[in-house]
Amino acid sequence: MIFMDFEKPLEALYEQLEKLKDVGEKGELDMTGMMRELEKKIETRRKEIFATLTGWQKVQLSRHPERPYTLFYLTTMCQKFVELHGDRYAGDDHAIVGGLANLDGQTVMMIGHQKGVNTKMRQYRNFGMANPEGYRKALRLMKMAERFGFPVVTLIDTPGAFPGLEAEQRGQAEAIARNLFEMAQLRVPILCYIIGEGASGGALGIGLGDRVFMLEYTWYSVISPESCSSILWHSWDYKEQAAEALKLDADNMLSFRLIDDILKEPLGGAHNAPETMAQTLKAHIKKELAILMPMDPEERITARIQKYSDMGNYRELPAAPASGK
Repeated sequence: MIFMDFEKPLEALYEQLEKLKDVGEKGELDMTGMMRELEKKIETRRKEIFATLTGWQKVQLSRHPERPYTLFYLTTMCQKFVELHGDRYAGDDHAIVGGLANLDGQTVMMIGHQKGVNTKMRQYRNFGMANPEGYRKALRLMKMAERFGFPVVTLIDTPGAFPGLEAEQRGQAEAIARNLFEMAQLRVPILCYIIGEGASGGALGIGLGDRVFMLEYTWYSVISPESCSSILWHSWDYKEQAAEALKLDADNMLSFRLIDDILKEPLGGAHNAPETMAQTLKAHIKKELAILMPMDPEERITARIQKYSDMGNYRELPAAPASGK
């Protein structure tokens, strides 16, 4: 079990629990009562810690190395998942996975960022940072779903689109912009879930939908706290202040009406009970599809466009008086 800095009080309690288990397994003493008391103490302490998390602490949780990624959700939620590869232009981007899935009898096009579960896989997946080929692959799969009338579900978890020179040379900005343009008009339902990090255009490239949701301990922002800190303070040392100023957590995003709802995570985060989180996500997807699927496509597209048109607050200033009057 890996503990974040702010979870250190729990680490000592878990060490005590392991010692009690060892004693009980060796049969020297009956430790059941003491173990139950300690487990209650751990749960109480965890509730206290997680009731007052800061923005930066939620960012840390979204990056927890044991947090479930897209492929875990797909293989856990779906009876069958057939991955489809390639953008039919340049190649196959391993940072974005997608394909057809059977979700309790409903065929769904599932697309999502995939980080690696170890160092080798993180390099293979480019740490979840997609190249233009990834966004073009995603668009190809969305258009295929539209052709056959399958809804689209995207799972977002990226520190941002890959910022390398070669990605820009192959049209990174154009690929993301094209996806936004096409997703706004796609005739099938689109559900978007931020399951980890939701950074900048990297998230938006597969993040425009009829409904957008965030898991409880995720973040969604135009820039990461570290990058914001390096721009404003010329140092990463102020990332905690940057996270608070950006108001990037799920509660703030919901209050700004930039997302539609928040999915509660198991106590301690999705990594503490990944199977439970997968079932929660599955039930939510099925519920939302039951609402969106019967809608007329034109009605759904109009509502989708209006949803994004209504975002943000503004006010019109009175016209300035003509000079000389």
